[in-house]
Amino acid sequence: MSTVKFDTFKQLDIRVGKVLSAERIKRSEKLILLRVDVGGEERQIVAGLAPHYTPEQLIGKSIVVVVNLEPRTIMGYVSQGMLLAAVEDDKPVLLVPEREVKAGARVT
Repeated sequence: MSTVKFDTFKQLDIRVGKVLSAERIKRSEKLILLRVDVGGEERQIVAGLAPHYTPEQLIGKSIVVVVNLEPRTIMGYVSQGMLLAAVEDDKPVLLVPEREVKAGARVT
């Protein structure tokens, strides 16, 4: 991968979000529709987590979200951000705060 300038990185709005609801997207084996509180604002995020997480495992979880990506329509649902996860053995592992922090806390 190429390097990016620090000023480019600073343009990302990365925050802690709290998953308010999660449901499988019908007609998809991979996708889950999340409603996430990112600090006084709710975002809808489509994520390919269904093979690895159930909706029940996600509700109430604090996750790390890139908030200022352009919205993208996936299977008819608008995704208003992207959650961050590591990948190990071809499986996503959600990035979560070490301790409880409020929804909307900035990641720097």
